[in-house]
Amino acid sequence: MYPISVGVVVETKDLWEELMSAVQTLPIRVVFELPEIPSDWTEFEDRIERVRPDVILLEVTRLSGRLEEVVKRIRSTAGEPAVFALHTSAHSDSILAALRAGASEYLFPPVADPLKAALDRLAESREKSREKLVRGGKTIGFLSAKGGCGATTVACHVAADLARQDAGKILLADLDLQTGLIGFLLKTKSAYSIADAVNNLQRLDHSYWQGLVSNGIPNLEIITAPSAPAAKKISAAHLKQVVAFVRTHYDWCVLDLGRNLTPDTMGMMDLIDETYLVTTQEVPALHHTKQIIQLLLEAGHPRAQLRLVLNRTAKRSDVTVEELESMLGVPVYVTLVNDFEGLHEAFSEGRLLDSSTSLGQDFARLAGRIAGVPEPKKKKFSLFG
Repeated sequence: MYPISVGVVVETKDLWEELMSAVQTLPIRVVFELPEIPSDWTEFEDRIERVRPDVILLEVTRLSGRLEEVVKRIRSTAGEPAVFALHTSAHSDSILAALRAGASEYLFPPVADPLKAALDRLAESREKSREKLVRGGKTIGFLSAKGGCGATTVACHVAADLARQDAGKILLADLDLQTGLIGFLLKTKSAYSIADAVNNLQRLDHSYWQGLVSNGIPNLEIITAPSAPAAKKISAAHLKQVVAFVRTHYDWCVLDLGRNLTPDTMGMMDLIDETYLVTTQEVPALHHTKQIIQLLLEAGHPRAQLRLVLNRTAKRSDVTVEELESMLGVPVYVTLVNDFEGLHEAFSEGRLLDSSTSLGQDFARLAGRIAGVPEPKKKKFSLFG
Protein backbone atom coordinates (compact mmCIF):
# COMPACT_ATOMS: atom_id res chain seq x y z
CA MET A 1 0.00 0.00 0.00
CA TYR A 2 1.28 3.48 -0.89
CA PRO A 3 2.28 5.34 2.33
CA ILE A 4 -0.68 7.39 3.56
CA SER A 5 -0.66 10.20 6.13
CA VAL A 6 -3.60 10.27 8.54
CA GLY A 7 -5.19 12.73 10.94
CA VAL A 8 -7.31 11.24 13.74
CA VAL A 9 -10.26 12.94 15.45
CA VAL A 10 -11.82 10.35 17.78
CA GLU A 11 -13.42 10.93 21.18
CA THR A 12 -14.81 7.53 22.25
CA LYS A 13 -12.10 5.66 24.21
CA ASP A 14 -12.93 2.13 23.01
CA LEU A 15 -13.12 3.25 19.40
CA TRP A 16 -9.83 5.14 19.72
CA GLU A 17 -8.04 2.12 21.25
CA GLU A 18 -9.33 -0.21 18.54
CA LEU A 19 -8.36 2.27 15.85
CA MET A 20 -4.82 2.70 17.25
CA SER A 21 -4.39 -1.07 17.40
CA ALA A 22 -5.36 -1.35 13.73
CA VAL A 23 -3.18 1.59 12.67
CA GLN A 24 -0.02 0.03 14.19
CA THR A 25 -0.17 -2.84 11.69
CA LEU A 26 -0.49 -0.55 8.65
CA PRO A 27 2.21 1.39 6.74
CA ILE A 28 0.62 4.76 7.44
CA ARG A 29 1.84 7.90 9.17
CA VAL A 30 -0.36 9.52 11.85
CA VAL A 31 0.26 13.28 11.68
CA PHE A 32 -2.09 14.34 14.48
CA GLU A 33 -4.49 12.89 17.07
CA LEU A 34 -7.34 14.91 18.57
CA PRO A 35 -10.31 13.92 20.77
CA GLU A 36 -12.57 16.39 18.97
CA ILE A 37 -12.55 19.21 16.45
CA PRO A 38 -11.26 22.37 18.20
CA SER A 39 -13.72 25.16 18.77
CA ASP A 40 -11.29 27.43 16.94
CA TRP A 41 -11.78 26.26 13.35
CA THR A 42 -9.01 28.52 12.08
CA GLU A 43 -6.48 26.71 14.27
CA PHE A 44 -7.77 23.33 13.08
CA GLU A 45 -7.64 24.35 9.42
CA ASP A 46 -4.12 25.73 9.91
CA ARG A 47 -3.04 22.39 11.36
CA ILE A 48 -4.45 20.52 8.35
CA GLU A 49 -2.77 22.98 5.96
CA ARG A 50 0.56 22.51 7.75
CA VAL A 51 0.75 18.68 7.86
CA ARG A 52 -1.34 17.91 4.74
CA PRO A 53 -2.89 14.53 5.70
CA ASP A 54 -4.22 12.32 2.92
CA VAL A 55 -7.24 11.40 5.05
CA ILE A 56 -8.89 12.39 8.32
CA LEU A 57 -10.50 9.67 10.39
CA LEU A 58 -13.39 11.56 11.93
CA GLU A 59 -15.68 10.14 14.61
CA VAL A 60 -19.25 11.23 13.93
CA THR A 61 -20.93 9.49 16.89
CA ARG A 62 -21.33 12.70 18.90
CA LEU A 63 -20.25 15.29 16.37
CA SER A 64 -21.15 18.87 17.23
CA GLY A 65 -22.18 20.85 14.18
CA ARG A 66 -23.65 19.74 10.89
CA LEU A 67 -21.69 16.86 9.38
CA GLU A 68 -22.08 18.22 5.87
CA GLU A 69 -20.52 21.54 6.87
CA VAL A 70 -17.68 19.85 8.79
CA VAL A 71 -16.73 17.62 5.86
CA LYS A 72 -16.97 20.51 3.43
CA ARG A 73 -14.60 22.69 5.48
CA ILE A 74 -12.08 19.85 5.89
CA ARG A 75 -12.18 19.02 2.18
CA SER A 76 -11.69 22.69 1.23
CA THR A 77 -8.26 22.87 2.91
CA ALA A 78 -5.01 22.51 0.93
CA GLY A 79 -4.41 18.92 -0.12
CA GLU A 80 -8.15 18.19 -0.08
CA PRO A 81 -7.93 15.33 2.44
CA ALA A 82 -10.46 12.55 2.24
CA VAL A 83 -12.75 12.04 5.24
CA PHE A 84 -13.52 8.59 6.66
CA ALA A 85 -16.52 8.77 9.00
CA LEU A 86 -16.19 6.56 12.12
CA HIS A 87 -19.12 5.56 14.28
CA THR A 88 -19.48 3.23 17.27
CA SER A 89 -22.16 1.27 15.44
CA ALA A 90 -23.79 0.82 12.04
CA HIS A 91 -27.02 2.75 11.60
CA SER A 92 -28.40 2.97 8.09
CA ASP A 93 -29.45 6.59 8.66
CA SER A 94 -25.97 7.50 9.93
CA ILE A 95 -24.28 5.75 7.00
CA LEU A 96 -26.49 7.51 4.48
CA ALA A 97 -25.99 10.89 6.17
CA ALA A 98 -22.19 10.50 6.22
CA LEU A 99 -21.95 9.54 2.57
CA ARG A 100 -24.33 12.32 1.55
CA ALA A 101 -22.17 14.77 3.51
CA GLY A 102 -19.14 13.85 1.38
CA ALA A 103 -17.37 11.24 3.52
CA SER A 104 -15.48 8.70 1.39
CA GLU A 105 -16.02 5.80 3.79
CA TYR A 106 -18.14 4.86 6.80
CA LEU A 107 -16.38 2.61 9.33
CA PHE A 108 -17.57 0.99 12.55
CA PRO A 109 -16.19 -1.76 14.87
CA PRO A 110 -14.47 -4.02 14.15
CA VAL A 111 -12.51 -1.50 12.08
CA ALA A 112 -9.19 -3.26 11.26
CA ASP A 113 -10.10 -5.01 7.98
CA PRO A 114 -12.51 -2.34 6.64
CA LEU A 115 -9.94 0.37 7.46
CA LYS A 116 -7.17 -1.45 5.59
CA ALA A 117 -9.43 -1.97 2.57
CA ALA A 118 -10.49 1.69 2.59
CA LEU A 119 -6.89 2.88 2.86
CA ASP A 120 -5.89 0.56 0.01
CA ARG A 121 -8.49 2.19 -2.20
CA LEU A 122 -7.39 5.67 -1.16
CA ALA A 123 -3.71 4.79 -1.68
CA GLU A 124 -4.36 3.59 -5.20
CA SER A 125 -6.28 6.74 -6.01
CA ARG A 126 -3.64 9.04 -4.46
CA GLU A 127 -0.79 7.28 -6.23
CA LYS A 128 -2.45 7.73 -9.61
CA SER A 129 -3.09 11.40 -8.87
CA ARG A 130 0.50 12.02 -7.78
CA GLU A 131 1.92 10.20 -10.79
CA LYS A 132 0.04 12.64 -13.02
CA LEU A 133 1.78 15.51 -11.27
CA VAL A 134 5.24 14.18 -12.06
CA ARG A 135 6.20 15.65 -15.38
CA GLY A 136 8.07 13.06 -17.42
CA GLY A 137 8.76 10.89 -14.36
CA LYS A 138 10.18 7.51 -15.37
CA THR A 139 11.59 4.50 -13.53
CA ILE A 140 14.25 2.32 -15.13
CA GLY A 141 15.89 -0.77 -13.68
CA PHE A 142 19.31 -2.30 -14.38
CA LEU A 143 19.59 -6.04 -13.86
CA SER A 144 22.69 -8.22 -14.21
CA ALA A 145 22.21 -11.53 -16.01
CA LYS A 146 24.69 -12.95 -13.51
CA GLY A 147 27.24 -11.64 -11.03
CA GLY A 148 29.97 -9.57 -12.62
CA CYS A 149 28.13 -8.46 -15.76
CA GLY A 150 28.35 -4.81 -14.70
CA ALA A 151 24.78 -3.63 -14.10
CA THR A 152 25.88 -1.51 -11.12
CA THR A 153 28.61 0.19 -13.15
CA VAL A 154 26.20 0.91 -15.99
CA ALA A 155 23.49 2.20 -13.62
CA CYS A 156 25.93 4.57 -11.86
CA HIS A 157 27.23 6.09 -15.07
CA VAL A 158 23.80 6.36 -16.72
CA ALA A 159 22.38 8.14 -13.66
CA ALA A 160 25.30 10.58 -13.57
CA ASP A 161 25.05 11.22 -17.32
CA LEU A 162 21.30 11.82 -17.10
CA ALA A 163 22.05 14.46 -14.47
CA ARG A 164 24.82 16.00 -16.58
CA GLN A 165 22.57 16.08 -19.64
CA ASP A 166 20.03 18.09 -17.64
CA ALA A 167 17.35 15.40 -17.85
CA GLY A 168 15.82 16.69 -14.61
CA LYS A 169 16.04 15.49 -11.03
CA ILE A 170 17.59 12.01 -10.87
CA LEU A 171 17.57 9.32 -8.18
CA LEU A 172 20.04 6.44 -8.16
CA ALA A 173 18.78 3.71 -5.82
CA ASP A 174 20.71 0.59 -4.85
CA LEU A 175 18.15 -2.20 -4.47
CA ASP A 176 20.77 -4.96 -4.55
CA LEU A 177 20.19 -5.81 -0.89
CA GLN A 178 22.76 -8.62 -0.76
CA THR A 179 25.83 -7.11 -2.40
CA GLY A 180 24.93 -3.47 -3.05
CA LEU A 181 28.06 -1.56 -4.06
CA ILE A 182 26.84 1.87 -5.13
CA GLY A 183 27.69 3.47 -1.79
CA PHE A 184 31.21 2.01 -1.91
CA LEU A 185 31.88 2.83 -5.56
CA LEU A 186 30.64 6.41 -5.34
CA LYS A 187 31.96 7.04 -1.82
CA THR A 188 28.60 8.35 -0.60
CA LYS A 189 28.63 10.10 2.77
CA SER A 190 25.09 9.43 4.05
CA ALA A 191 24.91 6.99 6.96
CA TYR A 192 21.41 5.95 5.93
CA SER A 193 20.13 3.43 3.40
CA ILE A 194 16.96 2.24 1.70
CA ALA A 195 16.34 0.10 4.79
CA ASP A 196 15.76 3.25 6.87
CA ALA A 197 12.96 4.28 4.50
CA VAL A 198 11.44 0.78 4.55
CA ASN A 199 11.51 0.62 8.34
CA ASN A 200 10.00 4.08 8.79
CA LEU A 201 7.09 4.07 6.36
CA GLN A 202 4.90 5.89 8.86
CA ARG A 203 7.33 8.83 8.82
CA LEU A 204 8.07 8.73 5.10
CA ASP A 205 7.49 12.08 3.45
CA HIS A 206 9.61 14.40 1.31
CA SER A 207 11.50 15.99 4.22
CA TYR A 208 12.28 12.64 5.86
CA TRP A 209 13.46 11.19 2.53
CA GLN A 210 15.78 14.15 1.99
CA GLY A 211 17.52 13.24 5.23
CA LEU A 212 18.36 9.78 3.87
CA VAL A 213 19.78 10.51 0.42
CA SER A 214 23.32 11.51 -0.44
CA ASN A 215 24.15 14.47 -2.70
CA GLY A 216 27.40 14.86 -4.55
CA ILE A 217 26.61 15.39 -8.21
CA PRO A 218 24.26 18.25 -9.20
CA ASN A 219 20.71 17.02 -9.93
CA LEU A 220 21.59 13.50 -8.69
CA GLU A 221 20.56 12.00 -5.35
CA ILE A 222 21.66 8.56 -4.19
CA ILE A 223 20.15 6.09 -1.74
CA THR A 224 22.36 3.12 -0.91
CA ALA A 225 21.68 -0.49 0.01
CA PRO A 226 22.06 -1.42 3.69
CA SER A 227 25.47 -2.66 4.81
CA ALA A 228 24.48 -4.25 8.12
CA PRO A 229 23.41 -7.93 7.71
CA ALA A 230 20.29 -7.47 9.84
CA ALA A 231 19.13 -4.51 7.73
CA LYS A 232 19.23 -6.59 4.56
CA LYS A 233 16.22 -8.63 5.71
CA ILE A 234 13.48 -6.19 4.78
CA SER A 235 9.96 -6.77 3.54
CA ALA A 236 9.66 -6.94 -0.25
CA ALA A 237 6.17 -5.44 -0.03
CA HIS A 238 7.43 -2.49 2.04
CA LEU A 239 10.38 -1.98 -0.32
CA LYS A 240 7.92 -1.74 -3.18
CA GLN A 241 5.98 0.92 -1.25
CA VAL A 242 9.14 3.00 -0.92
CA VAL A 243 9.78 2.75 -4.67
CA ALA A 244 6.16 3.74 -5.33
CA PHE A 245 6.69 6.79 -3.12
CA VAL A 246 10.02 8.02 -4.52
CA ARG A 247 9.14 7.53 -8.19
CA THR A 248 6.67 10.41 -7.90
CA HIS A 249 9.38 12.80 -6.67
CA TYR A 250 11.94 12.48 -9.48
CA ASP A 251 12.08 12.91 -13.24
CA TRP A 252 14.16 9.71 -13.43
CA CYS A 253 14.55 6.89 -10.91
CA VAL A 254 17.50 4.63 -11.81
CA LEU A 255 17.31 1.35 -9.88
CA ASP A 256 20.15 -1.14 -9.48
CA LEU A 257 18.21 -4.42 -9.20
CA GLY A 258 21.24 -6.61 -8.54
CA ARG A 259 21.95 -9.94 -10.17
CA ASN A 260 19.51 -12.46 -11.58
CA LEU A 261 15.77 -12.46 -10.92
CA THR A 262 14.51 -12.71 -7.35
CA PRO A 263 10.93 -12.73 -6.01
CA ASP A 264 11.58 -9.18 -4.71
CA THR A 265 12.64 -8.02 -8.19
CA MET A 266 9.71 -9.73 -9.90
CA GLY A 267 7.25 -8.12 -7.48
CA MET A 268 8.53 -4.67 -8.41
CA MET A 269 8.36 -5.00 -12.19
CA ASP A 270 4.98 -3.28 -12.48
CA LEU A 271 6.61 -0.07 -11.17
CA ILE A 272 9.45 -0.16 -13.71
CA ASP A 273 8.94 1.49 -17.09
CA GLU A 274 12.00 -0.03 -18.77
CA THR A 275 14.24 -2.94 -17.72
CA TYR A 276 17.86 -2.92 -18.87
CA LEU A 277 19.26 -6.45 -18.75
CA VAL A 278 23.05 -6.22 -18.68
CA THR A 279 25.01 -9.20 -19.99
CA THR A 280 28.35 -10.07 -21.60
CA GLN A 281 29.45 -12.35 -24.42
CA GLU A 282 30.52 -15.09 -21.99
CA VAL A 283 28.59 -18.32 -22.45
CA PRO A 284 27.35 -18.62 -18.80
CA ALA A 285 26.12 -15.02 -18.91
CA LEU A 286 24.26 -15.59 -22.18
CA HIS A 287 22.69 -18.74 -20.75
CA HIS A 288 21.39 -16.78 -17.74
CA THR A 289 20.27 -13.98 -20.05
CA LYS A 290 18.09 -16.31 -22.09
CA GLN A 291 16.52 -17.72 -18.90
CA ILE A 292 15.77 -14.27 -17.48
CA ILE A 293 14.24 -13.03 -20.74
CA GLN A 294 12.00 -16.10 -20.80
CA LEU A 295 10.92 -15.63 -17.17
CA LEU A 296 10.17 -11.94 -17.65
CA LEU A 297 8.11 -12.48 -20.78
CA GLU A 298 6.21 -15.39 -19.23
CA ALA A 299 5.42 -13.19 -16.22
CA GLY A 300 3.85 -10.62 -18.56
CA HIS A 301 6.69 -8.10 -18.72
CA PRO A 302 6.19 -6.28 -22.06
CA ARG A 303 8.84 -7.18 -24.62
CA ALA A 304 8.89 -3.54 -25.74
CA GLN A 305 10.05 -2.47 -22.26
CA LEU A 306 12.96 -4.92 -22.17
CA ARG A 307 16.34 -3.54 -23.23
CA LEU A 308 19.38 -5.77 -23.73
CA VAL A 309 22.74 -4.17 -22.89
CA LEU A 310 25.78 -6.06 -24.19
CA ASN A 311 28.64 -5.04 -21.93
CA ARG A 312 32.41 -5.42 -22.33
CA THR A 313 32.18 -6.31 -26.01
CA ALA A 314 35.34 -7.61 -27.63
CA LYS A 315 36.66 -6.21 -30.89
CA ARG A 316 36.61 -9.71 -32.27
CA SER A 317 34.07 -12.32 -31.29
CA ASP A 318 33.07 -15.71 -32.62
CA VAL A 319 29.42 -14.70 -32.29
CA THR A 320 28.01 -11.62 -34.01
CA VAL A 321 25.42 -9.28 -32.50
CA GLU A 322 22.90 -10.48 -35.07
CA GLU A 323 23.47 -14.10 -34.02
CA LEU A 324 23.04 -13.16 -30.34
CA GLU A 325 19.77 -11.40 -31.11
CA SER A 326 18.51 -14.46 -32.96
CA MET A 327 19.53 -16.72 -30.08
CA LEU A 328 18.06 -14.54 -27.29
CA GLY A 329 14.92 -13.44 -29.10
CA VAL A 330 15.31 -9.72 -28.33
CA PRO A 331 17.36 -7.02 -30.05
CA VAL A 332 20.57 -5.69 -28.51
CA TYR A 333 19.75 -2.15 -27.39
CA VAL A 334 23.34 -1.02 -27.00
CA THR A 335 26.89 -2.40 -26.92
CA LEU A 336 29.50 -1.07 -24.52
CA VAL A 337 33.22 -1.39 -25.05
CA ASN A 338 35.54 -3.01 -22.51
CA ASP A 339 37.66 -0.72 -20.34
CA PHE A 340 38.52 -2.75 -17.25
CA GLU A 341 41.68 -0.78 -16.43
CA GLY A 342 39.97 2.60 -16.77
CA LEU A 343 37.10 1.58 -14.50
CA HIS A 344 39.47 0.05 -11.96
CA GLU A 345 41.48 3.27 -11.77
CA ALA A 346 38.37 5.47 -11.54
CA PHE A 347 36.70 3.44 -8.79
CA SER A 348 39.98 3.23 -6.86
CA GLU A 349 39.96 7.03 -6.77
CA GLY A 350 36.29 7.20 -5.80
CA ARG A 351 35.06 8.70 -9.05
CA LEU A 352 33.26 7.72 -12.23
CA LEU A 353 34.96 7.03 -15.54
CA ASP A 354 36.01 10.10 -17.46
CA SER A 355 33.49 10.99 -20.17
CA SER A 356 36.31 11.52 -22.67
CA THR A 357 37.16 7.79 -22.74
CA SER A 358 35.57 5.44 -25.26
CA LEU A 359 33.48 3.69 -22.59
CA GLY A 360 32.60 7.03 -21.01
CA GLN A 361 31.26 8.18 -24.36
CA ASP A 362 29.27 4.93 -24.66
CA PHE A 363 27.67 5.61 -21.27
CA ALA A 364 26.81 9.17 -22.30
CA ARG A 365 25.24 7.97 -25.56
CA LEU A 366 23.22 5.35 -23.67
CA ALA A 367 21.93 7.97 -21.21
CA GLY A 368 21.06 10.29 -24.08
CA ARG A 369 19.19 7.56 -25.88
CA ILE A 370 17.27 6.65 -22.71
CA ALA A 371 16.33 10.30 -22.20
CA GLY A 372 15.39 10.71 -25.85
CA VAL A 373 18.18 13.15 -26.63
CA PRO A 374 19.12 12.85 -30.34
CA GLU A 375 22.77 12.18 -31.07
CA PRO A 376 24.52 15.05 -32.83
CA LYS A 377 25.09 14.30 -36.48
CA LYS A 378 28.68 13.83 -37.50
CA LYS A 379 29.91 16.59 -39.77
CA LYS A 380 30.89 15.57 -43.25
CA PHE A 381 34.48 16.22 -44.21
CA SER A 382 34.92 19.15 -46.59
CA LEU A 383 37.96 20.82 -48.02
CA PHE A 384 36.11 24.15 -47.65
CA GLY A 385 35.05 23.76 -43.97
